[in-house]
Amino acid sequence: MELDGAIDGSDDSEEAADLFRVVGRQVRLLRERAGLTRRELGERLGYSEELIRSLERGRRTPQPEFLDAADDLLSAGGLLRSTMEDVKRAKARTRVKHPAWFKDYARLEADAVELSYYSNHTVPGLFQTEAHTRALYAMRKPLLDDELIEQRVTSRLARQTVLTKRPAPMVSCVIEEAILRRPIGEWDVHEEQLQELVRVGGLRNVELQVMPLDRPEHAGLGGPFILLTPTRKPQVGYLEVQNVSRLITDPEEVRILAARYGCIRSQALTPRESLALIERLLKDR
Repeated sequence: MELDGAIDGSDDSEEAADLFRVVGRQVRLLRERAGLTRRELGERLGYSEELIRSLERGRRTPQPEFLDAADDLLSAGGLLRSTMEDVKRAKARTRVKHPAWFKDYARLEADAVELSYYSNHTVPGLFQTEAHTRALYAMRKPLLDDELIEQRVTSRLARQTVLTKRPAPMVSCVIEEAILRRPIGEWDVHEEQLQELVRVGGLRNVELQVMPLDRPEHAGLGGPFILLTPTRKPQVGYLEVQNVSRLITDPEEVRILAARYGCIRSQALTPRESLALIERLLKDR
């Protein structure tokens, strides 16, 4: 299941993108001056190497807490911290323009206090690395043009701030073991994606589970789905297959999906067992 959104091509969006690239270059220069690799900087600040790479390329919006911590760690003397207000204003002026069929879900996701995913073919978009996302769009048939691929990659990465907003939503996810074994984008890309799953699965607000291939019973054979609970609103469901989507608000249909999700979670490995499986796959390569 993949959720898409197209980026608005307005002047405000272009100006914001330019600003984020400038800030990214500053981070890279300061990091290199400090003699740190992206991985080392990420480890010291509590971020993944992939996120640092995306920030330096201007593909991720630099969050205030990152700029504040990086300014101190890299001895920037207030250079990065001084960009915080400009970044906030740029974010406020820009917007992600989603297709009509996606807008309702996107609004609910941004406001969610709880998110639950069952995915049988792909890593959920909120957990994807930039390289993995790009590989998925590059292999689409019919082919997407390069500009549209970049727009959709940027859109998906922008949605991932949902995971780290404050207060953070509770997120649970069950993915099929087959996803872990299919090297989308070749091994280097896949290895980075598995490492990102380990990192995300270690977040306090995230519970990641794997449905092993050897289970004789499986409650999720009807296909992937998402359950989300917006702030002070009833839980809803979301289905998407072959570019056909449906937002489910009928209480009885949502109840059935929620009951099914409970069965799926009970049949899957525990979060601890799931992370151990991913780490074994990384080690055995």
